[in-house]
Amino acid sequence: MPPKKDIKDYIRTIVDFPHEGIMFRDVTTLFADPRGLRLAVDQLLDPYVGTQIDKVVGLEARGFILGGAIAHQLSVGFVPIRKKGKLPGTTISQDYKLEYGEAIVEVHDDAIQAGEKILLVDDLLATGGTAEAGIKLVERLGGEIVGCAFVIDLPELGGRKRLHDMGMDVHWLCDFEGL
Repeated sequence: MPPKKDIKDYIRTIVDFPHEGIMFRDVTTLFADPRGLRLAVDQLLDPYVGTQIDKVVGLEARGFILGGAIAHQLSVGFVPIRKKGKLPGTTISQDYKLEYGEAIVEVHDDAIQAGEKILLVDDLLATGGTAEAGIKLVERLGGEIVGCAFVIDLPELGGRKRLHDMGMDVHWLCDFEGL
């Protein structure tokens, strides 16, 4: 029987992508393996068993893959938060800072109803800027974030602390030191 694999064992690191000095944590290898994907979905959901969740919000783009699978598992709706200009209906937007500039994310203005309990999901937590923007969008629509779940945390970049300082419950499956 092969040894039991941990989440980290499914994640490939690509050196110097997209820039020299970056260690890119590639979750496509996790998603491609049926055991790895099931393990990630189950472990992301585990702390929220018994918690009311009305919808899952996924952050573009890999958060769509995880968020869709988690929403399916919970039999609840899925809401994408996308880069500006990618959603066809009426949206609200939130700007945020990146390490190298600024960006804007959007959500449909009717995607979340006041009082709905929301689980926010993405593959990786770095500085927390995208997650914070997503949280702000959900809250502007009247949703309540019950948790933020990530496969990977990069603790050196401070995203977890940033979300904790906002009062968020943050769950992650593994972390990687170094950029």
